[in-house]
Amino acid sequence: MGYRISVDTGGTFTDVVVADDDGELHIAKALTTYERAFEGIAAALADVAASLGLQLAELLARTDGFTYGTTRSTNAIVERKTARTAFFTTEGFPDILLLREGGKLDPFRQMAFPPPYVPRHLTWEIRERMDSDGSAFRGLDEAAAVASIRAAVAAGCEAIGVCLLWSTVNSAHELRVGALIAEHAPGLPFTLSHQLNPIVREYRRASSTVIDASLKPVMQAFLEELERDLRAAGLAGDLFISTSFGGAWRPREVVERPIYSVGSGPSMAPVAALTYGTVELADHTVAPPTPPDLLVCDTGGTTFDVGLVSGGEVHYTSETWLGGRFTGHITGTRAVDVKSIGAGGGSIAWIDAGGLVHVGPESAGADPGPACYGRGGTQPTITDAALLLGYLDGSNFLGGRLTLDRDAAERAFAPLAQQLGMTVEEAADASLTIASENIVGAIREITISQGIDPREVAIVAGGGASGLNIVKIARELGVRQVLLPSTAGALSACGALYADVISEFAVSRYAETRSFDADDVNEALATAEAQADAFLADLSGVRTVATRKEFFVEARYRQQVWELNVALPGDRFRTRADVTAVEDAFHATHRRIFAVDEPGQYLECLVWKVRATAELAKPSVAGRPLAPDADEAPVERQPAYFRGVGHVDAARYDGALLPRGATVDGPAVIREPTTTVVVYPGSRATVTASGNYMIDTAAEAVQPLGAEKGEVTV
Repeated sequence: MGYRISVDTGGTFTDVVVADDDGELHIAKALTTYERAFEGIAAALADVAASLGLQLAELLARTDGFTYGTTRSTNAIVERKTARTAFFTTEGFPDILLLREGGKLDPFRQMAFPPPYVPRHLTWEIRERMDSDGSAFRGLDEAAAVASIRAAVAAGCEAIGVCLLWSTVNSAHELRVGALIAEHAPGLPFTLSHQLNPIVREYRRASSTVIDASLKPVMQAFLEELERDLRAAGLAGDLFISTSFGGAWRPREVVERPIYSVGSGPSMAPVAALTYGTVELADHTVAPPTPPDLLVCDTGGTTFDVGLVSGGEVHYTSETWLGGRFTGHITGTRAVDVKSIGAGGGSIAWIDAGGLVHVGPESAGADPGPACYGRGGTQPTITDAALLLGYLDGSNFLGGRLTLDRDAAERAFAPLAQQLGMTVEEAADASLTIASENIVGAIREITISQGIDPREVAIVAGGGASGLNIVKIARELGVRQVLLPSTAGALSACGALYADVISEFAVSRYAETRSFDADDVNEALATAEAQADAFLADLSGVRTVATRKEFFVEARYRQQVWELNVALPGDRFRTRADVTAVEDAFHATHRRIFAVDEPGQYLECLVWKVRATAELAKPSVAGRPLAPDADEAPVERQPAYFRGVGHVDAARYDGALLPRGATVDGPAVIREPTTTVVVYPGSRATVTASGNYMIDTAAEAVQPLGAEKGEVTV
């Protein structure tokens, strides 16, 4: 197998991981380049190529697979840089995107509806109407539809989202509108709701449709430029784009459904955590259940992302909101369940009018970046705080590629410290503590809402800034074990190395388990399976190892509002026992999430789905080679500040030089080329057989706190 490359382009850094023939991972980082993504990628790849004794073109020519994850689509939505989009809906329903689904954060206060994703003046009502049984109550007025298309073009619309009532039951009108767009506005991108997201809920289907349509011109231009640059630089292997489903597609498939590129980068962190966690935790003395239950934390320069893995499965959700629930827009599509908050290394600390300290959501990003980067930033960030606290090595940041300016960080924090009546170090520690508390709140939301006690899981921490405060976070949650891979600085990019080509196909078909129509349901499953088979067959040119299909249903108790996703026992319903098995699985899932179930209650089944997976060749999870000059002694000692302890003389280690099995007792700092591991007082880090770090957050101190602390034992 040749080289495999994965890239994750974030808001601040572009992470690159290259796996060689032996499974060894080579990691590099570069500042993200917004104008042309390839420039940042090429800068990081050139560093890896040089370490392998290759030119960049040679590395790309010997690469079998290149997987790319990006925040481009997410940023385009947040920054309102998507295409000008028209919304076509059934006559009489122009306010679907405005009225949404009801509900509000505060039941005792009036709330204004946030602006719809597509404004009313770009909404056109199409004269037609399907009934819920699929019959045409009113035929499509084609002349009026053509007039709407021409009006949208005249209004400067660059894309059209079409979402007609009950098109999930009978798609004839929606398909005809699509044909008319292709005829009267050739080349204008459009999305049909029944093809993208065939669900019953009108707002979610409409929202996903217009978001997808608005991204088509943006992502088409971006991905075409990226592929052109990569091929010109010498890439000869397969090119894949990470998706929010925790897998990867080829560029043309992402261009067809670009909404699945939203949140694609963070979706890869749980994939990496499952890969690393399964291997590392299985041999640990205080191992969680097998397969492990994992809390996945990924701290980047701009955001903190948290996801879940339980029972050996990555968690999915249809509740992905961009900009916040009730104030943003919902994607409405299935995606890896990852919650993001503005608490990354570049998050800015500030004081409100009432004198309270906040961290984020504003970020310094890559340009100008934190003050200590020396690129013009002047506001205090978490990275500046970590430097002032003595956690970061200013002369060896990013493996020595960037020198941090401590004086600039101190100048940035001085006004905040003065307002708080604190020293600069105390203000920096307060900012890091608040950022940690924000993260703890996000973690509790994602775990407790799914019936999971965070005290019963292990944490897998990733991201360049994760090691700065993950022990703080774990202790607040009551988590004893933290696995921090040596490749933590590029966790999402590492996940892309182990991702497969995955897609899901759905058919909306209502059924009740009390009077189950097996023939009707089996027809729906056959339709979805045929789409999955066509998807897999179209991958004939891709180097795949194996393929598989999994079958699911979205079901609920009678008259419940929301559905749960449940795996089917087989590909078809052949006996009553198959229906009973689905009911039993639903009861168990409902009991796990809500701590209650209703045995004997029948189910309402709404959507039948088939998940198609094409497994790709993957590098082995090999440990990094032991350095020939491995040494358990600290490289040096430098002062560091810890809350409740004050200034201490902390031992510092070069992670690449630590032998397997070594233990580092806090307070100490372990330096890796792309991340920093802070071992807090009272905690202990153990170097695993693969060269990663297993942290016991509540270890007994081996020696009394003082100058002797931070020593290594083997």
